[in-house]
Amino acid sequence: MSLTQLNAPKFDFKDYRSLSNEQLSQRIRAVKQNLGDSLQILGHHYQQDEVIEHSDLRGDSLQLSQLAAERDCEAIVFCGVHFMAETADIVSNSPQRLEDRNGQRVTVMLPDMRAGCSMADMAAIGQVEDAWADLGEVIDTEDITPVTYINSAASLKAFCGKNGGIVCTSSNAEKVLQWAFAQRKRVLFFPDQHLGRNTSLKMGITDDQMCVWNPHAQAMGGNERSVLENSKVILWQGHCSVHQMFKPEHVAAFRKQHEGIQILVHPECPREVNDIADVSGSTGKIIQTVQNAPAGTKWAIGTELHLVNRLKKEHPEQEIHFLSPVVCMCATMYRIDLAHLCWTLENYAAGSPVNVIRVDEKTQEWSLVALDRMLALS
Repeated sequence: MSLTQLNAPKFDFKDYRSLSNEQLSQRIRAVKQNLGDSLQILGHHYQQDEVIEHSDLRGDSLQLSQLAAERDCEAIVFCGVHFMAETADIVSNSPQRLEDRNGQRVTVMLPDMRAGCSMADMAAIGQVEDAWADLGEVIDTEDITPVTYINSAASLKAFCGKNGGIVCTSSNAEKVLQWAFAQRKRVLFFPDQHLGRNTSLKMGITDDQMCVWNPHAQAMGGNERSVLENSKVILWQGHCSVHQMFKPEHVAAFRKQHEGIQILVHPECPREVNDIADVSGSTGKIIQTVQNAPAGTKWAIGTELHLVNRLKKEHPEQEIHFLSPVVCMCATMYRIDLAHLCWTLENYAAGSPVNVIRVDEKTQEWSLVALDRMLALS
């Protein structure tokens, strides 16, 4: 991740901690009114309701970046996590976009630099490069297409761009893997093993054609040479801490207690849950499924808590439950609150932008290659 501090902040964050949500909201609205359309606040689906309330656009990470890039704005405040802000900078400040704006960059800011992603952090660029080198000692890397989930650092997207690879989202993973296998006979999929496995199984790829690469193993990702040689999909040992927590016994309990309930999960959930769910799909598909369901439908949903609670609030005509007895939310998303948002906006308005995310030119160039390969499949 790249961070550029252009000036020292004019306002100290500690002065915002004592303000009430009502006071912060009033000040946020004042900045938005003064800056108008030149400012775009992007709110990921997993954000808290009070943050979403001030968002100009709501959606998933790539969708938000694309929508914002199409707007004629001067600044983006991304209420999400670091890889999302990186993607917004890459897309909004692409060479074509810069040319359209006569070289004027869009300033992209992340309200709290601690808002990372544990899944993305499970595949560091050095680890992936080491894995690529180690694989090259056993199998020809010219036979491997690297595929990175959108939930990854810009450096990994660039790695894929440089090595004939591609980016995927949870909604297009199958289409992307089909493209990948049309190029070469193997895939290295990172950082989320569950999305890679669930998608591959859906495509008819069997367990014995897949293996898991552990970046912390002493040699060959913890695999025997023969396993790698026989592999079709090499899955990185990474996961989403939220979706990893859902268990088959949670599904069984809801089905026992609520007659006619349907289980709706994200494909980042482990295979044991994904296989027994009634519906599995991206965040967008989860939202659309609930929106299109008739009144009286019962759902137990396996995805981030804030989104499930928002769906419950927006669809009182349906019975909606969180698919776990344990409360679990995306802790890093939760770091973005009204205090950080207000602090970021007021510093920007005062000419001292904070937490500016700027991806270096080379990383941006190769990241765009990988992203463009994916977008060409749409």
